[in-house]
Formats: sequence, C-alpha cells, structure tokens
Amino acid sequence: QVQLVESGGGLVQAGESLRLSCAASGRTLGTADMGWFRQAPGKEREFVAAITSGGITYYADSVLGRFTNSRDKAKNTVYLQMNRLKPEDTAVYYCAAKMRGGRIRNEVGYDYWGQGTEVTVSS
Repeated sequence: QVQLVESGGGLVQAGESLRLSCAASGRTLGTADMGWFRQAPGKEREFVAAITSGGITYYADSVLGRFTNSRDKAKNTVYLQMNRLKPEDTAVYYCAAKMRGGRIRNEVGYDYWGQGTEVTVSS
C-alpha cells in the first residue's frame, strides 16, 4: 500500500508563489509516474502536471510556463512549484501515483491518491 501526503497549500495573492510537496510512504515510487490534479469548487477534477519515472514532464496548457514539476527519488517526494499564481488556480490539489503505463493526463489510470491540499489565490 502507498500513502501520499500533500503539503504546502495556503492562501496567497495573485502573482505570488507556492510550492506543493507530495511525500510517499509504504513503497518506493521510483518507477511510478506521478501526477498532480486539481479540483475547483463546482468543477470536475482536472489534470495539472505530471512527471514520469524517467523525469519527463507534462503540463496542462493553463499552467505551462508557470508551474514546474520535479521529483526527488531519494526522498520519495514530488514537488509542484507554482509561480505567478492566478485566482483561477484556486482549487484543492491532489497528487497521484501511477504504477503502470497508460495515459498520463487521465486520472483513471492512477492507482494511489493523496488527500489533497487547498490552494486559494486572492485577486
């Protein structure tokens, strides 16, 4: 079993930055693809970013150039650096681990999920 715990969320003003962390326990995730998703109030959960076991990164168009996804395999942790935050980035952010292949932008293929961390961006 894998436990994922997100941290780093909070309340910031537009233009500011946050760094989310997702720490894994219970199993080494060195071979897993790791994704970040978010769910805003009243909306469906959507893909934000992902990083493969080999370090290839993917981003949603809405965050490309502002968010950076990274991982530290030694710490079994992934990070999402979020810069130039906008009010529309307000959401609960979830990290997830995908142990097998499949479409990295599709939440259906992910095996383990964290509990989420809330990000609020005020205008």
